[in-house]
Amino acid sequence: MTGLKPHMSLPVAAGALLVGLPYSISLVAQWMYGWPNKPGYKKYIEALKPRRIYCLTRAVLETLKYLQYGKLYFQWKSWYKNDENRKHYEKGITYGRRSNKLDLYHPPAAGRSAEEPVPLVVFIYGGAWGSGDRSIYCLLARQMAEELSATVVCPDYCTYPKANVLGMVQDIADCLIWARESRQKFNFDTDNIVLIGHSAGAHLCALTTLFLIDTREELFIEASKQQELTVAIRGVIGLSGVYNIMDHYEHERMRAVEYVSTMHKAMNGVENFPYYSPTHILRTFSQDNLKRVPPFALLHGTSDIIVPVESSTRFSELLTSLSVKVSLYLLPKVDHTEIVTDLMAPDRRFYHPVYSCVKQEYRKLMGTC
Repeated sequence: MTGLKPHMSLPVAAGALLVGLPYSISLVAQWMYGWPNKPGYKKYIEALKPRRIYCLTRAVLETLKYLQYGKLYFQWKSWYKNDENRKHYEKGITYGRRSNKLDLYHPPAAGRSAEEPVPLVVFIYGGAWGSGDRSIYCLLARQMAEELSATVVCPDYCTYPKANVLGMVQDIADCLIWARESRQKFNFDTDNIVLIGHSAGAHLCALTTLFLIDTREELFIEASKQQELTVAIRGVIGLSGVYNIMDHYEHERMRAVEYVSTMHKAMNGVENFPYYSPTHILRTFSQDNLKRVPPFALLHGTSDIIVPVESSTRFSELLTSLSVKVSLYLLPKVDHTEIVTDLMAPDRRFYHPVYSCVKQEYRKLMGTC
């Protein structure tokens, strides 16, 4: 009888691995981040569907690959805390109606006059509209200032649940107003602003630009100021961005993460997806508004499974059909994270390929090529 025990435990172990582990992981994820939006006990029935369990488990396990960025994590942590690096940037400047903080990174001094105003780049990080911190991107902002010879501002903005997407757009617009008001102090050329964003940050860059063009009352910013900002924005560079919220929600449903995702909560529900979709807004624009839309440059990795490459290709097709200038770069073997993390250090695998595209488009926007 004792000889049978190993054979009897094998099916039990296999069952625990193939059934118990996935169910445990996905149930914990849903308990922490949100159950399916069903009434009463039906939310648990939906949560326990085998397809949802295994798709959600796969999505959770995919996050383990972020462990490979452990070294990079300690690099930016150390750099940001080191007071000697303060010569490169101004830290923790307060701006806007919600008293958010931003960091300002100085361009290299070589090759320019101290009196000459410097173009401004505003970098908006991603984080699924529910997370993120400016300190994480200190190395990226530092390298971006060097590569583009520009002042780089990296602001924090209120994410969900502190604010919905409208609040995030207001924060970014407030950051642009702060820049215009601070141009003499920091020697900005605030008639030459380029917005660069990653993932949800790319969505927010596009959305803020379109809201300003449309002089939306819900921004609670004077129409004249919105018009000034619209003229000042020379272009938008989006890295792996989300531009159609409805399409992205379908992608989240396919991955079974739509309820644990912050997106639909930050948008105040599915019914508001068109309102917060740059693609939908552009289709409603008059010809006068379309003429005010600045050029877009869209970069997307072909190995991105978080935001599919179709997000950028379809947006590019729409912009082209509306006669808005757009450039599209599809980067082979680059995934959703690498397109931004690899901009943090020159020794990263995709640092030079991505920056070559960004620099080319930046020079075009600045009229220097």
